[in-house]
Amino acid sequence: MARNRLAWLGGAALGAVALARALTRRPPPPVQAPARPTRPPEAEPFGPDPRADELRAKLAEARELADEREEFEGAETPVDEAEPVADPEARRRSVHESGRSAAERMRSSRPD
Repeated sequence: MARNRLAWLGGAALGAVALARALTRRPPPPVQAPARPTRPPEAEPFGPDPRADELRAKLAEARELADEREEFEGAETPVDEAEPVADPEARRRSVHESGRSAAERMRSSRPD
């Protein structure tokens, strides 16, 4: 019963502190929009963007990588077509045994 009251009092105290902080907090200063960048007078307003060719090259490379990935994933066996493990218990035992033997080898090769 005492713990329950202590929990309620602690929660009420934290709530009061949070409320006091929220009421006394000053709003953040307003954020000003960044100034618009200006073009140099010699730049063409509607000319080709020199970055466009670089972007096209990156897009072409990404498409090639996507095709390679699809080809790679096509060779994988889907989960619903995979053959089930014959005996999971036997597999578990063999994994544990190999782990134990590896640990024993590490213990025996450790210089004392």
